[in-house]
Formats: sequence, C-alpha cells, structure tokens
Amino acid sequence: MATWITGTQENGAQEKDKRFEAVQAVKELARERMGAPPAAKVVPHKKKDPAKHKPTLGRLLGEAE
Repeated sequence: MATWITGTQENGAQEKDKRFEAVQAVKELARERMGAPPAAKVVPHKKKDPAKHKPTLGRLLGEAE
C-alpha cells in the first residue's frame, strides 16, 4: 500500500506554491463584478491594397448570373 503525502506529485517532486499577484486578483474581481470582456474583433490588414482596377463589364455581367 502506497502512502500519499499532500503537496507532492507521483514522481516525488513537490508542487511549487503560487505567489500572490495583485494584477491577477484585480482581474478576477473585475470579472465577477462586470462580467467577462467582449471577444476580440478581427481587424483587416492595413497594408493589403484594394483592387487597383474596376471590374470590367464582362465580369459584372458574369457575376450576376
């Protein structure tokens, strides 16, 4: 029968205690009070150039069909 010691893992290494971080605590309180922040929005690339030429009449008529 194996004896288990609290605070250790199966391989014998002890778990490291997590330090208190004020930023983490403030964020947790804000999420409780105000709710989660909105999801990130997709931003189009600024460097990507739009089409340089207008579509031709043939392409416009072909797309309509």
